Formats: sequence, structure tokens, C-alpha cells
Amino acid sequence: MFSTMGQQALTGIIAHLFFIAVTWWALQALHFDKILRSNSVIKARVLYILLTVAIGSVVSNFFLDYLGFANQLPYMFSDD
Repeated sequence: MFSTMGQQALTGIIAHLFFIAVTWWALQALHFDKILRSNSVIKARVLYILLTVAIGSVVSNFFLDYLGFANQLPYMFSDD
């Protein structure tokens, strides 16, 4: 039981870090400093980091929920 919880925790950590990294890579195509006011470079970088974490976490949670639901599907067809 505890090994399963540990595996789920490790999967969650890896998924979050992976999707945050993918989001960071994808958001590099946008130039927030050109969208925001001039002399707001620090604010643009903070916005960049916050958007990366927010989007990466949402995508990771979707992936982990989907994985959890897929693992529960066999219980739908069991005779217990």
C-alpha cells in the first residue's frame, strides 16, 4: 500500500516538473516584454514564470487525473 502511494507521489512530482518544463519551452515563443509596457522587464519575467507554473500544473493535473481514471477502469468490469 505504501509503495503504491510512493509511486503515485513520484509520478506526480515527475509529471508536474515535466509539464512545467514543456510549458516553459513552449512559452518561449511569446515575447511578453513586447506585449507589456516598456521598462517592465522584471514584471514580464515574473508573469512568464507564473504562467509557466499555472499552465504546467493544469496540464499535469489533467494528465494525472486521466491516468488515475484509466487505472480505475478495471474495477468497472470486475465481478466483486
